[in-house]
Amino acid sequence: MAAPGTLLVPVLLLLLCGPGPYPAAVHSHPGVECVFFNEEYMTCMWGSKEMPTVNYSLFYWYKNTSNKVVECKHYLQDQGVRVGCHFEQNELIQFQPFHVLITASVGGKTLEIPSKPMLLQDLVKPGAPVNLTIHNTSNHQLQLTWASPYRRENCLEHAVKYKSNKDTSWTELSVNGAVFSLPSVDYEKSYTFYVRSKINKYCGTTQFWSEWSVPVVWGSNSTSKGTAEEWLHWFGIRTVLVPIASCLLLLVLVILLVRMERVWVILMPRIPNPSKNFDELFITHNGNFQEWAGVPKDVVESFKPNYNENICYVTELPPKDSHEPLWDSSNQAPPPVPGPPAAHNEHSPYQNSYGRV
Repeated sequence: MAAPGTLLVPVLLLLLCGPGPYPAAVHSHPGVECVFFNEEYMTCMWGSKEMPTVNYSLFYWYKNTSNKVVECKHYLQDQGVRVGCHFEQNELIQFQPFHVLITASVGGKTLEIPSKPMLLQDLVKPGAPVNLTIHNTSNHQLQLTWASPYRRENCLEHAVKYKSNKDTSWTELSVNGAVFSLPSVDYEKSYTFYVRSKINKYCGTTQFWSEWSVPVVWGSNSTSKGTAEEWLHWFGIRTVLVPIASCLLLLVLVILLVRMERVWVILMPRIPNPSKNFDELFITHNGNFQEWAGVPKDVVESFKPNYNENICYVTELPPKDSHEPLWDSSNQAPPPVPGPPAAHNEHSPYQNSYGRV
């Protein structure tokens, strides 16, 4: 028969190693990852990839100071479950060991999950570089400059990533200062540049790189050769301001055209074309002016002649030989000058006169 002690060992192992009432998220170490963003604020996140099903509480303290344990004041939640803690800048002390303890209450019991001490200067993640500017220097060389929102720029190292529109892969280089030179550029190509930053080994041992900056483009096919902000500025002008300004200019031109047409009509009135007024005369009335003018028929008839006059033919008879004596100039007056026949001539309607040779 086995001793009672030998039977208790498997039972204790089963109770300690069995599934029990604790969720998987508690037994699998949730881990704590803290990031000190640009030395302005810090977040500590925990939990596995699966969503935790219980609430956690975070406590922290600094060694070599007062060793006072403080609970997180600003929890980060996701669907009502605590997943992280937010620290303000005045709550953080650099160059002092930072201790974190996470606890979870499950089934009326408290499970403590400690973490290793951390140094905040090793958790700094600087902000992404800004104000990227490209200068075209002599000898086919480009010079890229930028600025960093991190207040201690001498503690930064940088990485520049670039490629041309003809390249299939990116080229990444490490840079100590905030200047990068690219020699032997091809003016037939366009180049795209990115920059990111990290705390160097003289100020910390962090492995957190900043996010990549907004790209800047230079070259024949680029839309801008200045800073990224300038590229966004010109993009907004071309897509928003230019169409609005064009519409307003078109509206102003239409208004001016209408007003100028009115002024032109007032200053120089148009001469009416009378041809349209006589279409009815020639088309409808076939050129009959009296009918077109509406003259009464009795008035038209009154202008017509109501009598006939015989035609009187007037001719001149040629001279004939005669035995009548010629006029004597010494005894009688010369004959009168031939003229129109008198109306009261009773003998003949004709009268001939002859002069002396």
